Amino acid sequence: MAPDTDLPTTEDPAETGDLALRWSGQISLTRRILAVNIFVLLLIAGGFFYLDSYRSRILDGRVAQALREARLIGDAITAGGNRRRDEMVARLAEEMGVRIRLYRADGALTADSRSLGIRNFVLADPDKDASGQGVARFLDATIDTVVGAPRAPLYRERRDGAAWPDAKAAREGKIIAATVWRAPDRTPVITAASPIGDDGVVLTTVNARDITQTVRVERFRLGVVLLVVTLVSVLLSLFLARTIVRPLRRLARAAVRVRLGRAREVVVPRLPDRRDEIGSLARALSDMSLALRARIDATEAFAADVTHELKNPLASLRSAVDGLGRVTDPELQARLLAIVHDDVHRLDRLITDISEASRLDAQLSRATFERIDVAALLEGLLGQRDQRGVERGIRLRFDRSAGGPCMVLGEGARLERVFENVLDNALSFSPDGGLITVAVTRESRELVVRVEDEGPGVPEEAREDVFLRFQSIRPATEAFGQHSGLGLAIARTIVEGHQGRITVESREDRLAGSRFVIRLPLARDRPIED
Repeated sequence: MAPDTDLPTTEDPAETGDLALRWSGQISLTRRILAVNIFVLLLIAGGFFYLDSYRSRILDGRVAQALREARLIGDAITAGGNRRRDEMVARLAEEMGVRIRLYRADGALTADSRSLGIRNFVLADPDKDASGQGVARFLDATIDTVVGAPRAPLYRERRDGAAWPDAKAAREGKIIAATVWRAPDRTPVITAASPIGDDGVVLTTVNARDITQTVRVERFRLGVVLLVVTLVSVLLSLFLARTIVRPLRRLARAAVRVRLGRAREVVVPRLPDRRDEIGSLARALSDMSLALRARIDATEAFAADVTHELKNPLASLRSAVDGLGRVTDPELQARLLAIVHDDVHRLDRLITDISEASRLDAQLSRATFERIDVAALLEGLLGQRDQRGVERGIRLRFDRSAGGPCMVLGEGARLERVFENVLDNALSFSPDGGLITVAVTRESRELVVRVEDEGPGVPEEAREDVFLRFQSIRPATEAFGQHSGLGLAIARTIVEGHQGRITVESREDRLAGSRFVIRLPLARDRPIED
């Protein structure tokens, strides 16, 4: 079987789009701007094609006029007879501005307005013209070649009337005929012939220089306009490329330096004077680089803090293990084993908290938030604490003064961890038999959770430090190493990941103790469905 060649070929649109994208990506932005503007200029240059059709229409009109004149001249000569033929030929040639020749049936010339003294048909010698005409003729030839204009035959004088194609057609076909010729200076020459008398022919000839001059003037005007528009377009393109490409190159170089690990040395230009999209991009990249620099500094500080915090229990553990090999007293061995157990427990808690703190930002960025009733969450959390029993006789009270549901958008497990850490902090500082109050209120568009205790409070100068990693100001009665110093830092990270704030302040009743205030944006009410 012959292969089926009529099956349509399909092309993947995605591959076509990728090809176009790769093609455009290989050309600089400056060249693309110039290419687009030059393409528009080429459309304007298409006006030269219109001028060619404009010339053709004028020439067609002049040919029709030459045919009418040839017929009228023929009728006038026929009506006048042979007695006044030469006088009529001279007068008609002078009035109509054409050269008139009469031929007999055998092609012999019987009358010529030129020999009668009417020299209104003179061809210009291109070799004797001014240089400007030579340039004009060269441009005419170039433009005619570009636009594909038809090339008329070169005009040459003929002594025999039968050598003129339009005269031959008029004599043999008894019709009016015309031919367009090309003079040596590229101007059109129009000949028209009409039958007269007994197989005679009248032939008119005119050099229509005005058509060429009109087209040249229009081409010159269009060329000047095109030249000016091209110059302005190129300058505007370069200006546009300068205002776009140069700042983009500066931003690209700064981004490359940031990528190469030199963020501390790079100052990304903010372009404050620009209020357009490039200015917004510059400021966004600058803010991003500053955030990256802050994140790098925080990572380095966190790594240094982790190393410091891990060295303390490791040093204690090493001392205890070394002592076990030298001590034989059972009581001392038991004390050393207790130290080993506490250090191992502390290391385990440190590693767990460090692992959670290091992954917290990434987990929050991928978390799916849902509507959470914070009041119900706190009520359940405090109820579980009461069921398990609170150490040292500390009492827990829940004050829900906000009416209606207290809905926020967030991740329930993370928000529960925030309240657990804040409660643990309050429990560790509360005196025996103290009272911890948890209150939930709605203020404007925020949900506010306040946790108050009756402990010693937080000094004003240390109210920001308590949220730093590994910053732990513990009660004197608490055993060393029971807390990692990451609880409040984790709580602040989670709250800020929910677009909220957490602060510590003094109690409004001026009693001893501290108050932790957590503010979260309220979730918008769902629209009522019909």
